[in-house]
Amino acid sequence: MASIWFLRRVVLVKHHPSAVLLAVQLAGVLLYALMEHVPGGRAVLAGFGLVVLGAALQVVRSSAFMTWLGGLLALVVVLLLGLNMLWPSTHLDIAAAAVLAAFYFYAAGSLIAYMLQDLTASADEFFAAGATFTLLAWAYAHLYNVCQALLPGSFGAMVDPEAARSWMELLFLSFTVLSGVGLGDIIPLTPMARALVMLEELTGVMYIALVVSRLIALASAPKHPPRRHDDAS
Repeated sequence: MASIWFLRRVVLVKHHPSAVLLAVQLAGVLLYALMEHVPGGRAVLAGFGLVVLGAALQVVRSSAFMTWLGGLLALVVVLLLGLNMLWPSTHLDIAAAAVLAAFYFYAAGSLIAYMLQDLTASADEFFAAGATFTLLAWAYAHLYNVCQALLPGSFGAMVDPEAARSWMELLFLSFTVLSGVGLGDIIPLTPMARALVMLEELTGVMYIALVVSRLIALASAPKHPPRRHDDAS
């Protein structure tokens, strides 16, 4: 039984890498919430970030979309995170967040290209739609982190409005903006912060209009063209 369970997990990872990435990203949301204020939580979250990076890189490899670029960005991220653990620095934090944003945008772009190349909608492509959404949310959250580091006071909130927003708060903002449900209790205050929020709003609208709607149309389309009356006769 254990061997069958293991083989099924291997098949899932091989044939549905997007599902694995989506599950890892959603698990990360809960992990960030649990570990954000726990002593030593920063190290745990950094390690989990590498797991997410590996899962995203696996999806990029399966899409065959400029794989070398994804590998290069992932390598730079690992180097920056490693240097930051040895010699903590605000500059390394900013650089790592910027490269992570670039990597997640690249991974999201590769998944979109993967979803648009077929004329049928497979199960993995629906998982890819969810994984792409989370990748975009992570990418913009990292951009918000960079913006906040370079321009302190970029984001305000009802609770402790002058404090720097935590990673979980920025991720929450990114999810709410990308999904089009509003801003929540986090408010962009500087022109650059508002510009990034507007770009994410546009990204969310275009993603639903161009990518998700196409998958739904492909899934609902008839599998075979309707027969003509003269053919039936």
